Amino acid sequence: MSPAANAGDELAALVLAAGAGKRLRPLTDLRPKPLCPVGDRTLLDRALDRVATAVPASPSTTAVNAHHLAEQIVAHVGDRAQLSIEAPAALGTAGAVGALHDWLDRRDLLIANSDVWFDPALDLADFVAQWDGERPRLLVVRDPDHADFDGGLRFAGVSLLPARIAAGLQATPSGLYEAVWRHTDLDLVPTAAAYIDCADPTSYLRANLMLTGGASVIGAGATVDGRVERCVVWSGAVVHAGERLVEVVRARDGRGDDVTVAAPQ
Repeated sequence: MSPAANAGDELAALVLAAGAGKRLRPLTDLRPKPLCPVGDRTLLDRALDRVATAVPASPSTTAVNAHHLAEQIVAHVGDRAQLSIEAPAALGTAGAVGALHDWLDRRDLLIANSDVWFDPALDLADFVAQWDGERPRLLVVRDPDHADFDGGLRFAGVSLLPARIAAGLQATPSGLYEAVWRHTDLDLVPTAAAYIDCADPTSYLRANLMLTGGASVIGAGATVDGRVERCVVWSGAVVHAGERLVEVVRARDGRGDDVTVAAPQ
């Protein structure tokens, strides 16, 4: 058993929040993808809560990286975590670890994507506790149509990285798959917990509808004078009288104009 599985102070966590979210534009022109809400909470807050079930939350144990619209991430996280600002370029998943070399200080690392949604049934503490500490451990789901590994397995956005490997990564743009996973024996752990990668409008809306059982999500401060069916209406957005929105995300930009993104299910 890894020392990290028995001593929380020997395990750190990194929540990845630097991506541009290009497939979710124009929503991600307004805010970074990790700050898009699922239900009444942002994806980033849900990721931080999930990580906190395995690693006690504090700036000494948990880091968040940022690049796209980084100032919004910084303001949102505040003093809840160590912030790692990547500029002028995003560093990728491996480079993000390298940039935290001094902060990490030879600890094993739990890495979690902030742009995914999990059913609360996911037991992240057990995923950590059962780790042998020797091999990178990856959470995976069975998805033959989008498989990353043999056996129809797809990476599900959570991994554990031994300290000896993390310490060798550099703060240069690179991904964990290219830098580590394809060269290393991996411990792949399937989960039956529902998982959605909120990569595009359709999957983002699906996560919201899965949370609510199919009901529309109306953000605090939204104005809905028209009809909505299976929609997400962001805080501050407006659905005008006479409008009928079906399977869309409605937001409002800084000029007060409607932003409407189709998300067919």
